[in-house]
Amino acid sequence: MYLPRNPQASPFFRLVRDHFDEFERVYAERFQPKQDYWRPTCTPTQSVGVSTAIDKFLKCGDLREGFARVRCPDCGKEFFVAFSCRQRCCCPDQKRALLLGMRLAEEVFAPVSHRQWVLTMPKRLRIFFRYDRRLLGKLCRLAYETIKDALRQACGAREGEPGYVGAIQTFGDLMGWHSPVHAIVSEGLFRRDGFFIRITRVDMERCTESWRERVFDLLLREEKIDEEVVRSMRGWPHSGFSIDNSVQIASEDEEGMQRLVSYISRCPFSLARMIKVSEDGEVIYRAGKSECVRYPRPGDERLREGVLRNSQVFDALEFLAEVTQHIPDKGQHLIHYFGWYSNKERGMRRKREPVVSEAPVAMGDGKSASDGAFIKKRKMSWAALIRKVYEVDPLRCPECGGEMKVISFIDKCQVDVVEKILRHCGLWKEAVSRPPPVAVSRVAEGEPGYDYGYFDRVCI
Repeated sequence: MYLPRNPQASPFFRLVRDHFDEFERVYAERFQPKQDYWRPTCTPTQSVGVSTAIDKFLKCGDLREGFARVRCPDCGKEFFVAFSCRQRCCCPDQKRALLLGMRLAEEVFAPVSHRQWVLTMPKRLRIFFRYDRRLLGKLCRLAYETIKDALRQACGAREGEPGYVGAIQTFGDLMGWHSPVHAIVSEGLFRRDGFFIRITRVDMERCTESWRERVFDLLLREEKIDEEVVRSMRGWPHSGFSIDNSVQIASEDEEGMQRLVSYISRCPFSLARMIKVSEDGEVIYRAGKSECVRYPRPGDERLREGVLRNSQVFDALEFLAEVTQHIPDKGQHLIHYFGWYSNKERGMRRKREPVVSEAPVAMGDGKSASDGAFIKKRKMSWAALIRKVYEVDPLRCPECGGEMKVISFIDKCQVDVVEKILRHCGLWKEAVSRPPPVAVSRVAEGEPGYDYGYFDRVCI
């Protein structure tokens, strides 16, 4: 039986609700020197800040914010489904990743084999992408240009485009700041006529050198580094730049592709890795399978018995600082499409496809066949997502086994109606009071300064 989720019961939700206001008050003094400047709202009507994203997350899954009413037409059994917040990088809900995987499989990916490309850079350069986040999109394009040139050199072609879907993961296993590019790339090149040339071997050493020089050129153009820094880093015995494309996904491996898409678009943190959350907000967070981990500071009194080797202890404010640094600005793209999978190329191919019918076919209820197909697709995608996450059909009635239907949507604008329905069903819950917001000291106008002292201590 499908049971609607209850995000308010998660330890992360309680942590945010109880400690975020204090975190916002002390951020400028405690966390700003070693992380990023506080990203507030621009205007009272246009919000792009961390506070707005967190406020919306605290309303995720709350029936008071509106819901869908699902009812069985046979026996009358019904339940309510709350709306999700749709916030990026602060809500652990899998809906966004699953929707992305379904859309890529149906509309973007060609039926060819693909590889996962992971392009990384040394820690010394990552700090510039933390303080200037517009560079992240440019970094993803550099990765595409590097891979495209490597594939062309491998087959000796001057033309041809790979299919590229890339994302920049700004987090590691323990949510520290990283900036590797994770890309799903076709295992070969597409010619203009649509013919696919498969390429299985690439000169990775030459490709890595090209990646390094492109990153240097970008940071030189943006005046983040100078020629002296470039000369120094070129003399390093281990450059810190690396490229890996060992993961291959066959054309017929739909489940493997879904897992890979979910991996590159996942939330920075996982509820399953939060081993323990104490009453005062102390968090024991487990890293992944990697053996390269950070330990709590020597003599740390917060270290508790039973902490695993690949885990770290955070207090509540430290944990929030690690999570919120990965929340993107409003309008910042997290997924990038280039080459054969770019929006322009896909749009041009659709225009060249023959049109099946000139006029929409009426369905008898005032809606066209295209409208019906869209409604059916949205309905099936919602049910498919629930089946993927919970392995149960949410539209199967638990009483009679019939097919349930979404009969109405109650928006939060109808405050009186929402409260009346929830009180009648015994589902109304009073809001938990939070301390009033306190003004946070802002950074002076202009570019935020870099704390190179901290940079030297932890990165070099």
